[in-house]
Amino acid sequence: MKRNPLKRNYSHNISMMSEHSQSLLATAYNSEFELSHDSYNALSLASNGKIYYILSSDSVESAGQMYEFDPKTNQIKHLADLNDICGESNQKHIPQGKSHVSFYEYQQKLYFSTHIGYYQVIDGMDRLPIEAPSGYTLYPGGHLLSYDLQTGIFEDLGILPNGEGCVSMVMDTVRGNLFGISWPTGKIFYFQLESRQLHLFPSVSGNGEAGIPGEDFRSLCRSLLVNPQTGIAYFSTSEGYIYQIDPNSLKVERIEDLHLRLDYFGKYEPKYPGNMAYNWRQIIWYEPEQVAYGVHGNSGYLFKFDPTHRSIELLDRITSLPSKKSGMFDQFSYGYLGFQLGQDGETLYYLTGGPIFIDGKRLEGEKEIAKGAAKGLENLHLITFHIPSQFYQDHGPIFYSDGNWPQYVNSIAIDFEGQVYALARVNRNNQVRCDLIQINSPFQKSK
Repeated sequence: MKRNPLKRNYSHNISMMSEHSQSLLATAYNSEFELSHDSYNALSLASNGKIYYILSSDSVESAGQMYEFDPKTNQIKHLADLNDICGESNQKHIPQGKSHVSFYEYQQKLYFSTHIGYYQVIDGMDRLPIEAPSGYTLYPGGHLLSYDLQTGIFEDLGILPNGEGCVSMVMDTVRGNLFGISWPTGKIFYFQLESRQLHLFPSVSGNGEAGIPGEDFRSLCRSLLVNPQTGIAYFSTSEGYIYQIDPNSLKVERIEDLHLRLDYFGKYEPKYPGNMAYNWRQIIWYEPEQVAYGVHGNSGYLFKFDPTHRSIELLDRITSLPSKKSGMFDQFSYGYLGFQLGQDGETLYYLTGGPIFIDGKRLEGEKEIAKGAAKGLENLHLITFHIPSQFYQDHGPIFYSDGNWPQYVNSIAIDFEGQVYALARVNRNNQVRCDLIQINSPFQKSK
């Protein structure tokens, strides 16, 4: 990875880099995984008060690693190697490099899935390898897994067919059903925990991210939603359509007369890579109103999705204040995944970008790239949005004590004390790796 072109010790001139009067401090922890790479979602709080996370690997020599962090003691416990959990530790496959999903708790077990981390890069795009490196075989497919919080036992529930990974997943934690999307072709799946049956449905997004740009390529949805009242799951497509997965009828159907092709989101050509087009980036259920709140990644607009009345309502742009003032999209080409409800159940937390200014001039990035990645450097800001009062607040950019700042942040978790956590790039001994960070939240309880 390239080092930042800015000086590392610049805490004396933070004001030159962000048009904001306050900042937050982040503390980085050391999970001692030297091959850790950028991680997406894969970070959640469990009912026992502990934080669970997976650090990714893009190396053919190592699988992703799962950890437990105890906020009471600040201690990290290594739980498992993803290959070991999947029974593939001695099989020399392209490894289970990462998990791309959050953890979902059901009957004191955490449910999650695995994904490939070692790609073949063609024309700047991440592709599923069609030839394995010497001494290895092709990726076998993503697994559906559980972890028992009481016994510490992992269980392999099944594997996705055709060597595809699991790029997104959600769980109905009332009925115990899993829903997800495979990568790269975008097959839809539904897994019944009770019967252990996997139902696979065709892609509704062209040939997904295996497609040819300009023809059948479509960026795939990274966040699914479950209505806990009905058990129906929802996801979006790059064309802006919203689909539902009905576990009762075993059908995947498009919701008619409803779409996300809103002018405020921007104009996109869904057949080309480098953005999520009209997909929502992250979406969560809000029980008091029986609706979902989501964010469109590229524009940073917050919206409300009502599945009962089949409506979309645009609310506010919840990017950072400097982003609002500059009128620019965030530098991360897909937008950010760090979007979650806080412990009060009514405040949204969002980790998003903020432009960097040097001598009053905004630092520019690349105009276009062909995958989900940062087009240039930007700060990381913590945003909160209180749903009942509709109160938006930018709490400022986030920095490490040495003046560097967290990058490639696409995850968030808030513990019972109000502390905010994420997985971010950390520079240690001139080596950049991804690790757990804790952000000095303005809402944390005093001890």
